[in-house]
Amino acid sequence: MGETKNLLKNMLKHSGNHIDHKSGKVLKTLTKKHASDLVLVIGTGVSAAVAPDVPALRSWRCCIEAIIDAAEQFEVLHPGDVVEFRKRTLREQDLLVVAHDLIRKMSPRTGDNKPSFFQDCLMEVYDNLESHIQNPTVLESIISLMDKGAMVLTTNYDNLLELYGQKMGKPMESLDLNDKVKVMQWVQSCIQYGVLHIHGLYTDPCGMILDPCGYKDVAQDFELIDELQSLYGKKSFVFLGCGETLRDQIFQALFLYTVQNKVSMEHYMLVRKENSDSFYKLQADMLLNGIKLMCYGDSFTNFPSYIKRLSALICKEKTEEPFDKIQPPPLPPTALQLPPLPPTAQKRKLVENTGTVNTAKLKA
Repeated sequence: MGETKNLLKNMLKHSGNHIDHKSGKVLKTLTKKHASDLVLVIGTGVSAAVAPDVPALRSWRCCIEAIIDAAEQFEVLHPGDVVEFRKRTLREQDLLVVAHDLIRKMSPRTGDNKPSFFQDCLMEVYDNLESHIQNPTVLESIISLMDKGAMVLTTNYDNLLELYGQKMGKPMESLDLNDKVKVMQWVQSCIQYGVLHIHGLYTDPCGMILDPCGYKDVAQDFELIDELQSLYGKKSFVFLGCGETLRDQIFQALFLYTVQNKVSMEHYMLVRKENSDSFYKLQADMLLNGIKLMCYGDSFTNFPSYIKRLSALICKEKTEEPFDKIQPPPLPPTALQLPPLPPTAQKRKLVENTGTVNTAKLKA
């Protein structure tokens, strides 16, 4: 029997369907936490899993490329600028700077309220988002955690989570850093279904923050900054579908600058293990930031099911038992069929119940 099992294992290993039994594990230190101890950080990976047919949702790079394509279609950028921005999108690592320059090019005027073609381009690339939801598993899992008290912030422009949550009857609310009152309420867990968009939301481009310059008003509000930064030391951040979030200047300014290397709280990041060397190097780098990596598998297709299982474990939801372990429900007392008692035992039972005895009958 053991030889057969080893043979099967070797066949799987050398076939194209090799199963990595070490992947997909969930750390006990995370599942033992209550949902209210967590801040879920949603990146582009979540949106890409939910609506894979929308190119702008796949990554920051894809989003910028889609905006450039829309700008070219609307003829709001000079052909030379289109070529230059496409080159920069491919070669530059700090895509927020590219996005900021792109916005400025489409809106050269200064001031808080200004007309901008950027809004038209965003509306084009995010047109009718709700109809593109194909796999809501990740959204359902996140909302289950929010039901139990988990907080949510995102670097994404889209509001897929809010749209789906409203469809489920939840009072979802989109927040951005321009509304200090709302953000303070969110930090204090007073808005259960609030989603903080630290870069803003596509429906309100004026509220977008794309570089430290746009962040200066928030940076000068020391009360708000203190509340946000203290959050990183009080709750465990769980990064879902995040690639470059820790390199994001806005995220660093809001959560990392004053607390980096000083936090005792554990944080977690879900990643795909494409290459062992890069995975273990990233693991070492993340541990310096107090972040533990969790591998959800070697394919992005494993991502939704992993988050579903993670959510169920944290929410302490019961999973389906194997059929052979399912126990039949106990029968009600009236339905219990007991074997008949022998005559002597029946007579003894009669004495116990009535407290009297007919010696003549017993002798008989």
